Amino acid sequence: MARVEYDDVSKRFPTQDRAAVDHLDLDVADGEFLVLLGPSGCGKTTALRMLAGLEYPDQGDILIDGGSVVRLEPKDRDVALVFQSYALYPHMSVRNNIQYPLRIRKLSPEEQSRKVERVAELLGIRHLLPRRPAQLSGGEQQRVALARAIVREPRVFLMDEPLSNLDAKLRTHTRTELKALQKQLGVTTIFVTHDQAEAMTMGDRIAVLDAGRLQQLGSPDTVYQRPANLFVAQFIGSPPMNIIDARRDGGALVLAGDWRVETPRGVAAKDGVKVGLRPEAIQLELTPAPGAQPAEVLVSEPLGSEVIVNVTLGDALLKVRTGPEVRPDPGTRVFLRARPEGIRLFDASSGAALN
Repeated sequence: MARVEYDDVSKRFPTQDRAAVDHLDLDVADGEFLVLLGPSGCGKTTALRMLAGLEYPDQGDILIDGGSVVRLEPKDRDVALVFQSYALYPHMSVRNNIQYPLRIRKLSPEEQSRKVERVAELLGIRHLLPRRPAQLSGGEQQRVALARAIVREPRVFLMDEPLSNLDAKLRTHTRTELKALQKQLGVTTIFVTHDQAEAMTMGDRIAVLDAGRLQQLGSPDTVYQRPANLFVAQFIGSPPMNIIDARRDGGALVLAGDWRVETPRGVAAKDGVKVGLRPEAIQLELTPAPGAQPAEVLVSEPLGSEVIVNVTLGDALLKVRTGPEVRPDPGTRVFLRARPEGIRLFDASSGAALN
């Protein structure tokens, strides 16, 4: 196990107008499962590759257990990288694929065999050892790639979107297995993904990146409930947070359609703000109620265990999460209430969160 630190790390490629990674400061605790999350091109894979030694930073330092690894060759960093493509050797059996890192380290044949058998048992792939990669399903290949990384017993696991080639059902199952396995092994893990569901369910903490810059670092609950800025608010969540322009009127805020909501405690009401409401932070009523704001249903989207009701309020379109039994028809008049604890305010010019 090991602690990983990025100290003011930047990386720019000659073909890009901006830095791929821009002054990244990040501290990953010993044994932590950290997820690097962001859209394509945000710098998350570049950050991972610099830690692996496949790219070199233009400035800053990268440390493992307090020692700089920037000048070390990849083989000397004691990290294991699992690729999106699995990168298995097609001419080798599963056994030989897993065993390959041990052969490079010149362990005895007996030690190699013992370690391969142990990790194959751990991942439930002993029956696959004689096969070749072409004879395996995507999920089985993914397990073999993990086994090849685990058998090295590295200080740090690096995973670059390892589940993205799996179908939806297998991806959901595998991310549960992977999280449980990481906790069992206790190895520091940095996991790159653009899938927020993977990030929310797997990470001890999430580092959200955009345009090479770290936008927020925190637990999944913190990032979801208290986004640091508008980018995080609109990137995290499915559906994302509703963002509505607001103006001040005394101690209240007036939203689209003249919907009045109370200003959260501890935040002075002011102009130049946007109000953020998660779909579940809006309560939808089918009958008029005191203080509820009328709105019109555009369409309802049943999702089995819940329904996403799209409503128009003035010139704003809002998404409201309701129970499976609430499915108002298009054109229906409904009534909205904002849950006070779910109201988030953002500065309209900077995008920074105000509460």
